[in-house]
Amino acid sequence: MDYTITPLGDQALVVNVSDHINEDAQKKILNLTQALEEQKPEWMIEYIPAFTTITIFYNPFSFRNSYFPYEQAKASVAEIIATVKETEMEEPRTIEIPVCYGGDYGPDLEFVAEHNGLTQEEVIDIHQSGDYIVYMIGFAPGFPFIGGMSEKIAAPRRESPRLKIPALTVGIAGNQTGVYPIETPGGWQLIGRTPVKLFTPEAETPSLLKAGDRIRFKQIDSDQYKSWEDRFQ
Repeated sequence: MDYTITPLGDQALVVNVSDHINEDAQKKILNLTQALEEQKPEWMIEYIPAFTTITIFYNPFSFRNSYFPYEQAKASVAEIIATVKETEMEEPRTIEIPVCYGGDYGPDLEFVAEHNGLTQEEVIDIHQSGDYIVYMIGFAPGFPFIGGMSEKIAAPRRESPRLKIPALTVGIAGNQTGVYPIETPGGWQLIGRTPVKLFTPEAETPSLLKAGDRIRFKQIDSDQYKSWEDRFQ
């Protein structure tokens, strides 16, 4: 595995496996996180996977020579990386996410359409026909950064972020799409909303989605949205 390791402050390091966001980089990230889970070095506090990096936090007092904790953590990570094999990943899950597009649920759908010289119906058709993959969970609890969206409906972030975005709103930023699992500020262009809960804090596994999942968006109308919402209240 090609990689670089660099320090992040005095209690963390960053492993970079690629300069490009793609499925190959994600496979390397998933393989390394699996190795970290299996070996769980005593000095490790936690690790945070991202698109092309994993940040690993460590306890500097866990090492015999506390004068050089980074060098010792780096050497230990290098040993773990040496054990990583290019294994075949499990067949990814495919999760369907119903979306009610436009209107009050997606106030920026018109902007995305005009920005790309399309009709709102064309934006919806393109969005729900994409071949999507969850690259990482971050920003907010359970928030999926989803790649694979067509450049035909790419749109810039808002110049002024909204202070409140309703939970379960589907947005677009650049050539990515995602879903806000909880109410939060944000600057993505909002095109719809799903009735499916993505984050349940009391559950054993709070986040519905995980890195590597495949996503399919499916258009529903407002009546279907309300019916679905009523079922799970």
